[in-house]
Amino acid sequence: MKTTRRAVLAASTAAAVAVAVDAAPAAAAAVQPEIDFTQHLIRRATFGPTPALLAEVKQLGAEGWLDRQLNPEGLADADLDALLTRLPLASADIATVRAKLPKHSYDAFGQLGRATVARAAWSNRQLFEVTAAFWANHLHISAPSSGVWDSRPDYDKSVTRRHTFGRFADMLKASARHPAMLTYLDNRSSTRTLPNENYARELMELHTVGMIYSEADVKAAAKLLTGLTVTSAGTYTYTASKHATGAVQILGFSHANATAAGGEDAAMALLDYLATHPATAERIATKLCVRFVADEAPASLVAELARIYLANGTAIAPVLKVLFLSPEFAASTGQKLRTPFEDLTATLRALGLGPEKSGTAALDALYNNLVNAGNAPLRWSPPNGFPDVAAAWASPSAFLIRCNNHLNLAAGWYPKQLTRPADLLTSLVPVLPRTYGDLVDALAVRLTGAKLPVAHTAAVLSVAGKLPTSSLTSSDKALAGHVPYLVALVLDAPSFQLR
Repeated sequence: MKTTRRAVLAASTAAAVAVAVDAAPAAAAAVQPEIDFTQHLIRRATFGPTPALLAEVKQLGAEGWLDRQLNPEGLADADLDALLTRLPLASADIATVRAKLPKHSYDAFGQLGRATVARAAWSNRQLFEVTAAFWANHLHISAPSSGVWDSRPDYDKSVTRRHTFGRFADMLKASARHPAMLTYLDNRSSTRTLPNENYARELMELHTVGMIYSEADVKAAAKLLTGLTVTSAGTYTYTASKHATGAVQILGFSHANATAAGGEDAAMALLDYLATHPATAERIATKLCVRFVADEAPASLVAELARIYLANGTAIAPVLKVLFLSPEFAASTGQKLRTPFEDLTATLRALGLGPEKSGTAALDALYNNLVNAGNAPLRWSPPNGFPDVAAAWASPSAFLIRCNNHLNLAAGWYPKQLTRPADLLTSLVPVLPRTYGDLVDALAVRLTGAKLPVAHTAAVLSVAGKLPTSSLTSSDKALAGHVPYLVALVLDAPSFQLR
């Protein structure tokens, strides 16, 4: 039976869903040709490979490159910084947002979301951005969501991004004293006479130890967290008169909590205790493995990362370095599926597309595409953050959205404002091969890291009415018109869908 473009798209969808259903190495190998470790590292530790990035890793070695990325202050990012000046509210403090916008405006949310897309696509500090996104998802506050119109950008800047490579204990305490979290999970309305249990419950269940707590633990934690609230100006404050005193016991933590004046210190002591709890270490290690290694976290690596986390006082950078240099990570090729957000940003990076020269029209379009795909940055309504397993993102309809994005971006149709290479084909394949089959092979190696299966190559070429053996010359008038379709179909392949 003749292999066609429709067939390769159907096969790609089936393969992506197969990986979602069974993420074992054998299943992944069926759709992911062998790629080298450099490709594997960059696909996981960044939002997508570029030739310059691959060359840098090969020059420095994996450990040298990780050390460089773990020191983001040493990496120049002037072009991105200039782009972000077009989105001034994305990192604005509460007072600035309040001064610039009417109450409950969504404009700051929108700028923050667009800035997140820009950072993922074009920052030189790729490992920082990937890890910052992990923490934003772990200590999640939906944007947009009620009440945090003025504080959500500052939360991103002063909590998750500030502590991305720092200590989780510090990040957790910063989160607990930020107006956005206190508003989102209702602690700002919690008082000694009417304690609100929402933040106390999610603090344990989602942010730290997981579901090992009792209802008595929730009630005691809610009591201890009273007084952490928000002023009428939208800033954090501790109000002693709202704090419930009296001894508490929470998951082995004990505190006399004798005075209202000492209530804030007592609450911070609980947060330090939770951050260093063995169950928290295991939970964070597991989530890092799910993000960077496999949907089923390897037990051996989880145990080692939890040990490193506790041995380093909840510092994150040592944990990440051990993870990426571990044998479990090296063996995990093909075991993660890109989310729609990652597929879009990886496509931008693979094709060498840049931001528009002025304005934000292209960023608006990219962000709105992700809204349609259900994966726009921070737009997950529940407090548990976006799912990070293949089954959540592998479906025929989701795959169709990816295919449409690939073709729109390859052809320059939408968003048309993005800057592009002068000649897309030459930028991807500088030396024109002798046959169409060799051309698809070269595109696949450049865009996915490996050649496509033979049947897929033939199917890709069906869009141009060519065979793999068809000769190719620079005078071939049919080539230019078919390039966007050939590129898009290569991007549609299962090997590009995998993280």
